[in-house]
Amino acid sequence: MLKHRVIPCLLLEHGGLVKTRKFSEPKYVGDPINAIRIFNEREVDELMVLDIRASREKREPDYALIEQFAGECFMPLCYGGGIHSLSQAKQLFSLGVEKVCLQTSALENTRLISEITGSYGNQSVVVSADVKKGWFGGKHLYASCAGKSARITLEDFLTRSVEAGAGEILLNSVDRDGTMSGMDFDLIREVSRKHTVPLIAAGGVASLQDIRQAVLAGASAVAAGAFFVFQGPHRAVLITYPKYSELETLLGDMQDNESN
Repeated sequence: MLKHRVIPCLLLEHGGLVKTRKFSEPKYVGDPINAIRIFNEREVDELMVLDIRASREKREPDYALIEQFAGECFMPLCYGGGIHSLSQAKQLFSLGVEKVCLQTSALENTRLISEITGSYGNQSVVVSADVKKGWFGGKHLYASCAGKSARITLEDFLTRSVEAGAGEILLNSVDRDGTMSGMDFDLIREVSRKHTVPLIAAGGVASLQDIRQAVLAGASAVAAGAFFVFQGPHRAVLITYPKYSELETLLGDMQDNESN
């Protein structure tokens, strides 16, 4: 198994699979169960499913749907969206989810991170940090549920989250989301140098070389959505994932170097 994971990130909206562009204009791209079955066949490292409406609509996760996902998945499943209590996380874990991804609740109070990791370990919590360019070019932490900049800086949020026990950081560039225009390697490099917990980089993957460059910049894993669901200049929906041999060629030498 390769050390650096390559993770499909599926977005849910009212039970359907969608893909956004810069966190807006969600486009329906199919049935999530069918997507999971395809990724099973491709033997993906891990799968991330994020409900982009749950927190905005102030509702709990769709447990019945997530149970179906967990039942279909042959790979570890990370779920995010609408998680605001330890009891909700507990129910998700009981359904077969291995990790929960938090953002809105973590922005409100990092206590939930500590509560979950205290019961299930640091590896059970991924904290999501979305970053967006401001009017004057600076990069700000973006609260996706509220649709505006957060009241806390990116650095303070990540420091508090890691201190509370978060085992991984999901770092996403809002301005590159769904564009397949290349990743923000400077941002990945900056965050990875300041925090020792594993970093999942996302936003803008356009090629396998982008995945390699993200790892070289310090990412432990790379998550992608559009890159795995759209093909060609007209963005036709076709779910794909690299063969293990391709990833081994792409990342294997990096793993060898790290082990020496």
